[in-house]
Amino acid sequence: MGVLLLMADPNDTRDTGPRPGTPLWAYLAAVITIGFTTLVVSQLRTDVAEAAELVRSPLFWMLAALVVLGELRPVVLSSSMTVGGTYPSTMFTFAALLHYGLPVAVLLQAVAMVVNGAVTRKACHRVMFNIAQVTLACAAAWLVLGLFGDRLVTVTSGVPEGSDLLAIGLAGLTYFTVRALLVSGAVALHERRSIHRVIRTTIGHQSLVYAGLLGLAPLVVVVMNHSPALVPLFLAPMVAVYFTATMSLRRDHQATHDGLTGLPNRKMLVLSTEEALAEAREGERVGLFLLDLDRFKEINDTLGHPVGDRLLQLVAHRLTHSVRPGDVVARLGGDEFAVLLPSVRDAAAAREVAARLRVAITEPVRLEGMSFDLDASFGIAIYPDHAPDFEMLLQRSDVAMYLAKESRTGVEIYAADKDRNSPERLNLLGDLRRAIDRSELRLHYQPKLDLAGGQVRGVEALLRWRHPERGMISPGEFVPMAEQSYLMRHLTGYVIDAALEQAAHWWHTGLHEQISVNVSARDLLDCALSDQLGEGLARYRLPPKAIQLEVTERILMTDQAYTDGAVRALTALGVPLALDDFGTGYSSLVRLQRLPVAEVKIDSSFVRRIGESKDDERVVRSIVDLVRSLGLRSVAEGVESAEVAARLAAMGCDLGQGWLFAEPMSAADATVWLREHRALATHDFGFPRPAEILDPQRA
Repeated sequence: MGVLLLMADPNDTRDTGPRPGTPLWAYLAAVITIGFTTLVVSQLRTDVAEAAELVRSPLFWMLAALVVLGELRPVVLSSSMTVGGTYPSTMFTFAALLHYGLPVAVLLQAVAMVVNGAVTRKACHRVMFNIAQVTLACAAAWLVLGLFGDRLVTVTSGVPEGSDLLAIGLAGLTYFTVRALLVSGAVALHERRSIHRVIRTTIGHQSLVYAGLLGLAPLVVVVMNHSPALVPLFLAPMVAVYFTATMSLRRDHQATHDGLTGLPNRKMLVLSTEEALAEAREGERVGLFLLDLDRFKEINDTLGHPVGDRLLQLVAHRLTHSVRPGDVVARLGGDEFAVLLPSVRDAAAAREVAARLRVAITEPVRLEGMSFDLDASFGIAIYPDHAPDFEMLLQRSDVAMYLAKESRTGVEIYAADKDRNSPERLNLLGDLRRAIDRSELRLHYQPKLDLAGGQVRGVEALLRWRHPERGMISPGEFVPMAEQSYLMRHLTGYVIDAALEQAAHWWHTGLHEQISVNVSARDLLDCALSDQLGEGLARYRLPPKAIQLEVTERILMTDQAYTDGAVRALTALGVPLALDDFGTGYSSLVRLQRLPVAEVKIDSSFVRRIGESKDDERVVRSIVDLVRSLGLRSVAEGVESAEVAARLAAMGCDLGQGWLFAEPMSAADATVWLREHRALATHDFGFPRPAEILDPQRA
């Protein structure tokens, strides 16, 4: 059977020595003790004269060289194999067993494995175990051969014939079986898996390769006796098999592993998880973690992608060296990783593992002469407690991870009552899709008034949804849900079409009022938005200023907003932009002048408290002064009292929007309100006269 290491696998922890007293330590100690005892006894029984003659034989040294060369690189058929590849040295070792006997065969194989250990830097306990298990396999095969007489195993006449096929076949089967059981037992103990599971997942691949190698061994012996110089020709098919297998493995590895970190990718994680779920017995649990690095984007943007890549490699190294043997660490993309626990006692034990991994990640990192403090958010989902399959496990661990981010707890276990993707919400998402298709959504309009003169300076379109069964549903409930799904683009398109249609009705009947529409950052950076607006403006024969797009201040936090072609296309089209909820991100103030906006809306959380909080009043005053200095228009949201309106007017704020002036109205009511307000435009609407604004009939 192949040695305990497949290839350079970041998840491999088999070089870590077992703790004394553990079942794995006892198993390895027993196998090594018995194996080395067999090795020593076999060497003590070697005839000195025959050994001296053997040393002088060129054939012996040729075979020794082939055994050593064959032990340097394994033939690996699949990167998913548990116990590793098969070494071509097996063929030459078995040939030495048939031709020279047990002492020579085990000595050559032991030397080859020592060389392999030195070249690949394997741990001492692994090299010793490999020597021991091969020695025991050779000894078992030798005993089988002995049952058929000793004619096969003499130096002078060791040439197999057709009648020896049964003996050779049984010896080869014994050799393979002993190695398979010994190595599978070690892997099962190391990874806390069932030995039946390990054998079942590897026996097929290994048996085919071993059948080919052991089947060629008698031919090697025949050639050794008749024409020793032809023995090296056996290297040719071995090299061909090796390179074919290597190319296949490389393709398989690239398809199932991440190119940057070498970790398994999503495809491999799916296979590993499904295998773990299939093997889980009643009462056993499987855990899946999803983790995301906090503030990684800041480091990546500041120091560049090469440093970010090195950081991801370091995180991968820390994770793989902190998990338990048998656990799988995978990279799903970006700074998102997953950890599979094929066996976990309960949710509390899974939380302990996640906490340990988080501690490993948070150790300070030093790169490019700088020190970083990393952190990560972990979401945990358990089978069968939280989900019955991989997709649901991944989805629910993702829910838990975002909960950990929002609550800043670092580690969260999935809880159904905190899941925003509950069946009810999924049903609501389907209802929203149908509501868009059936034009069941409606726009309400809230005016924006000049705080100095009282004239209307446009309206904001606010989406409303009256569900046929649940009644009125708040935008705060269904808009965020749409933003997290494929529906946001459809919803934005629906709103823009409805706003353009209403604007056309007003503009073509003499009400030249600008309609502001809220769009997400993703929609703003979508080239399809400018195309839709351009087509709509042309279809309804509207000027670009008839509509205005409002985006939240968070768009300022990305450089893409200043360079994106979609934003430039909107600017070229002439459609003005407005920043909504301004004041919640002070770091964006210095960047405001770089974005082509015409209007800045001050967040209502500041506006409502300017009469109560001096700090909020200073914030609003500072924003108004800044916006004025940049030549932009300021709009105060959430104006609900005459006192607040008067203070805003005194500060120099341009416009106000809120229930003091008008609540959001249907299109029909808004039309009536706008016409009545225009008829009263000659009245004095200066402040403080809020009652007249609340009821224009009193003006």
